[in-house]
Amino acid sequence: MSAPAVSVLMTAFNRERYVAEAIESVLGQTFEDFELVVVDDASHDRTVDIARKYEADPRVRVVVNERNLGDYPNRNRAAALARGEFIKFHDSDDVMYPHCLAAMVEPLRAEPGAALALSSGWHWPGGPCPMLLTPRLAYQREFLGQGLFMCGPAGALIRTDVFRSLGGFPERGAASDYVFWLKACASVGVLLVPADLFWYRIHPGQEIQNPVAAREYALVPGEAWRALGAPSCPLSSAEREQARKNLAYTVAKQTLHDVRAGRWAVARRRLRHAGISARDWLRYARPARRSASAGTPIDRYGEYMTSPWSSSTLSSRQAGEGRP
Repeated sequence: MSAPAVSVLMTAFNRERYVAEAIESVLGQTFEDFELVVVDDASHDRTVDIARKYEADPRVRVVVNERNLGDYPNRNRAAALARGEFIKFHDSDDVMYPHCLAAMVEPLRAEPGAALALSSGWHWPGGPCPMLLTPRLAYQREFLGQGLFMCGPAGALIRTDVFRSLGGFPERGAASDYVFWLKACASVGVLLVPADLFWYRIHPGQEIQNPVAAREYALVPGEAWRALGAPSCPLSSAEREQARKNLAYTVAKQTLHDVRAGRWAVARRRLRHAGISARDWLRYARPARRSASAGTPIDRYGEYMTSPWSSSTLSSRQAGEGRP
């Protein structure tokens, strides 16, 4: 059997209520060259029984862990099983809209300068999609613009060889995806594709709703602060300075919010791991200055740039339709 174009990776733990709908949304994709690998993390409900019913479809494989690995170690386990050119994570409580894979695979295949494509639950600010971001533009968007790295794994399509060469997700709990984007986007191109390609379900049983997740996310500012000081940071010196000011302001604001909400442990953890010295606080604790257009590719005429393949495709279509 030839390798599929896409390995859709679904990790699951006690998702008997949602896993059937999640699987069916994958099987209903208009883009059909995929495999679906469901990796159950030692569930103790009917998740595996429900998932196995779909193995009648030759594209579906169900793998069961002998012991519980946890969220991101299980994602890495699933990625090790992938046979496709691309990896697409899909959570076992979410729903892919039918055009999701097609809307991500075609642009990424056509853009050799990008190693991964990102979608989101909201429209990307600053220009049309697909939008190719260099490492510098990606960091500008995250630290000087409206943000980028809070996109979860379900919003990404990644070249399998690149994911593996980067070492997969680090084990940082709920913050593992953010830390991975910090590392990946410092060295590879990112393609922003249209938003709203899947439904991200919010419910009490998901990992992000666990109080432990708040303590794990408190590590994010420290990881970001260190990334801004690393030799691999693609920002200019002036951009780094402004990024540090924006980050220090955000840390102070989030910490104050936690204190007012009585989340003292989370506040202490954030400050302790931020790595911001007293001297840095005096230097960088200023109101944030962000721009909605930061991290947007713009040509020398001030116009938004579109991918060359996208422009040529549009021109060909217009010519075929007799348009000027």
